[in-house]
Amino acid sequence: MSDRILPLAVFLAIAALAWWGLSRDNPDELPSMYVARPAPALSLTGLRPGEAPPTAEDLKAPGVKLVNFWASWCGPCRFEHPVMMALKAEGITVIGVNYKDDPAKALGFLAELGDPYKMIGADREGRNGIEWGIYGVPETFVIDGEGKVLLRYPGPMTQEIFDAKIRPLLGR
Repeated sequence: MSDRILPLAVFLAIAALAWWGLSRDNPDELPSMYVARPAPALSLTGLRPGEAPPTAEDLKAPGVKLVNFWASWCGPCRFEHPVMMALKAEGITVIGVNYKDDPAKALGFLAELGDPYKMIGADREGRNGIEWGIYGVPETFVIDGEGKVLLRYPGPMTQEIFDAKIRPLLGR
């Protein structure tokens, strides 16, 4: 009798884990330990000549804003760039963090495709990316007016994703 119970118990445990994994909202979405917590500080160097990079205080400025980690060498960043430009045209504040990139190439990318960022800084060594827990670029965070993370979206932003996941958080 016990010869039958052990395999049945193992099967039921595996089935329960599979059911739990498949019943999650989006099993591919990577969680962020910062959601509902203060965003990590930004310690960036300037990217645009003569312009100071964004700081932790900028994250606490009134209103909801996006923080977008990107790089000129990133193909998906090029894909999402028209969405970022549309957000700028709509008046949505987007803070850019140029990740592990050559400054001249980053500025060339923006000159070619347009600059959607209200503020921008460079994370040349990737230290901010580590602090924010990013897995790669692009990644976008939604930050409230108190500097708390409302949402983390890994991967290239599309208009559909923006409308479904981020727009409701903007209060627009």
